[in-house]
Amino acid sequence: MIRFFQIRTMLLSILMIVPTIMAAGAGPREITGEATYYDDGSLSRIECMKRAAEQARIDALAKAFGTIISQDIVQADRVSSGRETNEFLSLSTTEVKGEWLGDVEEPQYEFSRDANENLIVTCRVRGNAREISNQGVPFEALVLRNGEKEVHASTSFRDGDEMRVLFNGAADGYVCVFLQDETGTVYGLLPYPRDAKSEVKVKKDRKYVFFKGGDKEFGPSEELIMTAGDEPEFNRLFVVFSPNAFTRPVMSANGSGLPSVSAKEFTKWLLRVRRNDQRMGVKAVNIRIDPKS
Repeated sequence: MIRFFQIRTMLLSILMIVPTIMAAGAGPREITGEATYYDDGSLSRIECMKRAAEQARIDALAKAFGTIISQDIVQADRVSSGRETNEFLSLSTTEVKGEWLGDVEEPQYEFSRDANENLIVTCRVRGNAREISNQGVPFEALVLRNGEKEVHASTSFRDGDEMRVLFNGAADGYVCVFLQDETGTVYGLLPYPRDAKSEVKVKKDRKYVFFKGGDKEFGPSEELIMTAGDEPEFNRLFVVFSPNAFTRPVMSANGSGLPSVSAKEFTKWLLRVRRNDQRMGVKAVNIRIDPKS
């Protein structure tokens, strides 16, 4: 039997602030956090470590700056077979009120196994962070797989796939893109290595797709082909954006043709420039690259 429904929806937004220890000001401060990640046997050891570290950083931010719970209440009036019913649906999301600027020291890990031999990872972190203010400029940064539109957004790749980045900022500004591999090396992807300029200036409310062939707007465009050996590889992409001009870290040339710097020096640079620029934002995206099947 086919039933027809008429749905009228009313959306109410309720914002609740959970009190906690608040920061004394908007300046950076050192904080610590801890979290335990329980794997179900589906993830690699490295990916479990990354997830544990991310949860530990969120724990540190929540303890230092508090959280915001945003609750949406949806009222739906349904008419079915001549009868009208009212339904309410409450959806809640929690966000921390601070942002992680960089690690002060390497995350510390402890490993164990549950009764089913699944990995348990406990991570402790120490880093610099600051309370989120309204000075930061919003921007969108999507990692794209084998395409140039939002529908191609993905963080899972296979050996031989092409990677692009879609960017759109709410203000005129400057953008850089970096990629960190499993060895702790950070590569400078944007500005393009063959571009003589040290910065990429973008216009507000305009969508840019970087790393596509034939694009000459920002110098000789580079195409990125993802590669993996016999085992999955895990990389992290960093997109840095600010309405203020900034200088990328000092990097060295290597055999790959991409300028590079150690993850330690990259973190020092990122902490320094973000401390001096309250409007700078960073988006970090974890990427998985699988071997060819």
